[in-house]
Amino acid sequence: MLELDLSADIQALRVTYGDIREVLDVDALRSDIARLSEEAGAPDLWDDTDHAQKVTSALSHRQSALARVEGIGQRLDDLEVLVGLANEMGDEESAVEARNELSALTEIINQLEVQTLMDGEYDERSAIITIRSGAGGDDATDFAEMLMRMYLRWAERHKYPVKVMDTSYAEGAGIKSATFEIDAPYAFGTVSVEAGTHRLARISPFGSADKRQTSFAAVEVIPLMEEATEVDIPESDIRVDVFRSSGPGGQSVNTTDSAVRLTHLPTGIVVSMQNEKSQIQNRAAAMRVLQTRLLLLQKEEEAAKKKELAGNITASWGDQMRSYFLYGQQLVKDLRTGHESGNPAAVFDGDLDGFISAGIRWRKRKEED
Repeated sequence: MLELDLSADIQALRVTYGDIREVLDVDALRSDIARLSEEAGAPDLWDDTDHAQKVTSALSHRQSALARVEGIGQRLDDLEVLVGLANEMGDEESAVEARNELSALTEIINQLEVQTLMDGEYDERSAIITIRSGAGGDDATDFAEMLMRMYLRWAERHKYPVKVMDTSYAEGAGIKSATFEIDAPYAFGTVSVEAGTHRLARISPFGSADKRQTSFAAVEVIPLMEEATEVDIPESDIRVDVFRSSGPGGQSVNTTDSAVRLTHLPTGIVVSMQNEKSQIQNRAAAMRVLQTRLLLLQKEEEAAKKKELAGNITASWGDQMRSYFLYGQQLVKDLRTGHESGNPAAVFDGDLDGFISAGIRWRKRKEED
């Protein structure tokens, strides 16, 4: 006779789920949705396009968050019913389905629990990711493109909208750099732990000597700032270059100089945009990203000064935060958290949740130390 007992596992999930609901404040979510729905229904909403987009985006994010939380509660209820039916009918097929659902819910609740650890000033915002190739020639530019695909596949797995804002293709393989936006609640708090230097070690496909090649790429993650008004940038501090948007060989290119490159002369920060159709739109998007980077730079300098005055400078983990080994041992290892995967192909195909969850927990522990 079938005796499927998952009561202890389900109860443990319910306890964690209750804690998550409390931290996320479901009642406040509902209140926000009601308020934003009323704003979104105003007949003059689209008289101010920027404001309308903020309202509808905020409403969509909160509705998505509430639906996800409430959906978990319903699935826990359904799981208990399924376990009861499996035992009553002696149905092994239903028992297998129940075990699979328990495993899926455990993973979802663990991911949502990690989200409750994100309480930084900008963690709730969408994220802008920039990837730049480093040392290593064609291997490095190819690696940069591999990382870009990895993050785009990760976003696709989670059904997060992505907007590629700028891509600079290398003359040989891969890309010199790319910038893209992930538009989802807590996207910045989630992927900001991916920022740093990534290292790839493999037998180079671009050399004839079959020698091991080490190459590097840098990942930068900043929050999407809708209005970075705290940073005032004098026009005299900016050099503006316009050029024609381009794609990889064989693709068509724009016939007008619509792409924009902004260089902030005092810091040397460079921002390029070519995704929008007009030069004005690209300049506005580039200025927003530039303001965000300057705002974050300002905050980093203030934080560093405070640490210096307090005599509390902690040791750095060094330039490289994760290594990808594609020869001999097939391994991806995060040097900060110790989290690793023996399946690099899956990681490069977007299987990053384990690394990201470990990174968020690691960051929280460091903040508490």
